[in-house]
Order: sequence, then C-alpha cells, then structure tokens
Amino acid sequence: MKYSAQLLLILILCACSKEKRSAKAGIKMQEFVINISSYAKSLDTDFIIIPQNGPELAFNNVDPSAGLNIPFTDAIDGYGIEELFYNGAYTPDNYRLGMLQQIKATEKVLVSEYVSDNSNVTDALNHNYNEGFICFPRLNTNYDYLQIPDSVPHLNANDITTLSQAQNYLYLISNGSYTSKEAMINAITETDFDVVIIDLFYDESAFTTEDIQRLKTKNNGAKRLVIAYMNIGSAERFRYYWKKSWGLHHPLWIRKKYEGYEDEFWVKFWKDDWQAIIYGNDDSYTKKIIDAGFDGAYLDNVEAYYFLYYSD
Repeated sequence: MKYSAQLLLILILCACSKEKRSAKAGIKMQEFVINISSYAKSLDTDFIIIPQNGPELAFNNVDPSAGLNIPFTDAIDGYGIEELFYNGAYTPDNYRLGMLQQIKATEKVLVSEYVSDNSNVTDALNHNYNEGFICFPRLNTNYDYLQIPDSVPHLNANDITTLSQAQNYLYLISNGSYTSKEAMINAITETDFDVVIIDLFYDESAFTTEDIQRLKTKNNGAKRLVIAYMNIGSAERFRYYWKKSWGLHHPLWIRKKYEGYEDEFWVKFWKDDWQAIIYGNDDSYTKKIIDAGFDGAYLDNVEAYYFLYYSD
C-alpha cells in the first residue's frame, strides 16, 4: 500500500500525539501511586507500597533512559513483576530486566514466575536470586495464585520487619482452594514465608485485625510481613464499591473491557471518583487495608496507562 507524503505526515503526527498522551497517562499513574503512598504513610509511617508491573513508572517521564524518578522511588518500598524469565517456558524479558537492574538499587524486587514444567523451578529461582530478586515460582496448576507451594526458597528463621530483609514470599490472592477463611489462615500459618501477599477479603468478608496478627508469625515463630493486594488500575464487579447500575462507560471513567477478565474494566484512574475509592477517606480501600492491620499494599494493574490515553 502506498502513502502520499501528506498522509505519512499525518500518520507520524498521530503516532507522536498518542505517545505523548500515553506518557501523560503514565505520569498520572506515577502521581496516583505517590498520593496513595503519602496518604497511607501519613496514617502508618511504616506502611509498605509495592506496585506490580509497568516498571517504566520508576523513571522520569516513564522513559527507562531518563533516569530514576526519585519522588516515585521514594514513595515505594519494592517492585513486583510477573513473568520475567519464565512465562510457561524460559522466555527472558531483557527489556524489563534492564529496568529492574536499575530499580533494585533502591527497591526490593519481587518476581512471580509462571513455570509450566516442574523441572524448571530451580532454574527460575536461580535466575532471580542471581539478580538479587526474590522469587515466587508458580506451576501450571497455580496460574491464578490459589496454591501454597510445598517448599520455601531461601528458607530462614529470621524476623522480617522490613521488606528489604525478605528472602522469599508467598503470593496467594485466590481463595478457591479453601473451604473457609479459617482453613486458609491455618494453611498460611503453617508456612515459613517471609512475606505473604493476600487479598483484603475472603469472599466478601474482610480479614480482621485478629486474623492478620495471626498471619504475622511464621510457623518457626519468627515475624513476617503481611501485604494486601489492591487493584488500582481496573474496577472489579465483585468488590464492595461496585454499584448495580455500573457498567462499561457508566460511570464514564469505566473506560474499557479488560480482555480475559469478564468482571474487570480498565478505568480512567486519574479521575477523582475512582481515586476516592482507592485512598483519602475512611471508606477507601487503602484505609480498610490499614484498619485491618496489614503491613502494606500490593498495587496491581499500575500498567493501566498502557491501555488508556490520558484525557481530561
């Protein structure tokens, strides 16, 4: 197909415009994470913030060549990444690895690998620990984070009071393997993971401060950290905040379907109504996490800016 010089110029200008809007969306996500952190740490100075994926956010203008964004890196305590070396098979992502090698200078890096062949688990662990990352390898029966692995990598008997001390972690945000909240709590307390990431809720019931205090002790008696999963880039139908009248474009900030997840929608995360759901008031998601006694929040879908262009 041949293009006229005029059409090519239009296409180039459109591409540049989209890149600028995407960069603006990324900057808005940086601001969102920083504001969540500021709010949470104003209530609990030791509260831990860990965004997941979208590592470009750690850099100025969301550009990995532009240097680390210090206000952003100061606001967070770690960085979570999925499928860095393994996405079923060994498929290293050198682009993201390069960013994480810079991020790890100031932040703990937590990598969740998807390893479809059990024989590759050791290799996945080695790749990550050689980089100074901690790793949670999940097998093909555990894609949705619903199982506790049989073994703990880099097992230790140390008290873990800061994220920088952690040598391993458990990522268990689905509760489908357990018949009750108590059964899930008991299963976790029998492990020696340094950090446990779980949802704030078991079904529609939030974990209580008593529940979380029980989970803060490893089976070997040492202390550990318990972090709450929180989705800040997409809205979920099954959450307490969802209203029956809501749907795609209702409200208007519910912007786009999340392919592969029928109960989720990408949101215009920079809009005040969505941000008020997440932080800044007593009914906000972040406040509920703090009230329950969690040590921090694991922020999912911060890469929402990949899929949405910023507009007022």
